Amino acid sequence: MAVSLQKGQKVSLSKDNAGLDRVIVGLGWDEAPRPRGLFSMKPAAIDCDASALILQNGKLVGGTKDIVYFGNLEHKSRAIHHMGDNLTGAGEGDDEQIVVELQKIPAEYDRIVLVVNIYDAVKRKQHFGMIRNAFIRLVDARNNQEMCRYNLSESYDNMTAMIFGEIYRHGGEWKFSAIGQATQDPGLGDLAKRYM
Repeated sequence: MAVSLQKGQKVSLSKDNAGLDRVIVGLGWDEAPRPRGLFSMKPAAIDCDASALILQNGKLVGGTKDIVYFGNLEHKSRAIHHMGDNLTGAGEGDDEQIVVELQKIPAEYDRIVLVVNIYDAVKRKQHFGMIRNAFIRLVDARNNQEMCRYNLSESYDNMTAMIFGEIYRHGGEWKFSAIGQATQDPGLGDLAKRYM
């Protein structure tokens, strides 16, 4: 049964899942209804983009080569794969997925930070206050069983990016931490600078 996490909680992924080798990270969100005037045009869809920052000793050492996102779908280690960009967030279930092959991650990498930013947020005047039902969940790829889920339920008005959570190596096992930290970083590049 999946563990429901609160902000700041951590859970071991490998302790209760012997032989765990592939994790599907599912990220989802819905656009909140927006009021429209009688003569106003339909507002642009909110395009949220999920990314993974792959860190060494807590730092983004390899620059963009260590960022997996819609413009770089696979990490150079072939251990982390982005399954493609969803431009609208419409529909049920995961909007974007990142597959992490834990056994293939080179030893020098100890942390995978999972972030979501709104594409062109400043230009489009969009923010996470316009998003609802945001979540991150981790699924055991061997049996498609959800291991844990973190629903982000706070108000995020005027925030344009979000650090959802992180998968990290600790004492020989893999763990997940629910972070839920909103930022006003205008794009992925600015978000990545936090880890340089």
